[in-house]
Amino acid sequence: LNSSSSQSLRVLVVSYGSLEGATFWLDQTGYEFDMLCVLIGLFMTGHRCGLGSSVSKVMKFKLMLHYSEILVMNRQLPDVPPQFLDDLFQMGGDFGLDQGGKVIFSYRCKSPVDRPSVPQILAAVSAHS
Repeated sequence: LNSSSSQSLRVLVVSYGSLEGATFWLDQTGYEFDMLCVLIGLFMTGHRCGLGSSVSKVMKFKLMLHYSEILVMNRQLPDVPPQFLDDLFQMGGDFGLDQGGKVIFSYRCKSPVDRPSVPQILAAVSAHS
């Protein structure tokens, strides 16, 4: 990504599950980002970042309605093999780090489809330049 202020950003997908599951997700979603697969301390790493896991938030009515609307529009949901469902209830998040590894932006998701906007991310990066 390049913002109008010429700041260069690099997108990296971090997975705390299996390499096969993360690769499957990238293939299904069509994302072409670099990926880092963290296989050690799976629960603790996500927990330390404040990323939770929630059955009630993942399975709530509003989200099920969202998925139903996708199906009604004749779009397909990814067909996830059972061996990759280890991360089903993980909430996820988005983090920005500077070149020294300091966290300059963090966003902990409140639902599986909740993500910050690109302008929010760019504003956080600009504020720390």
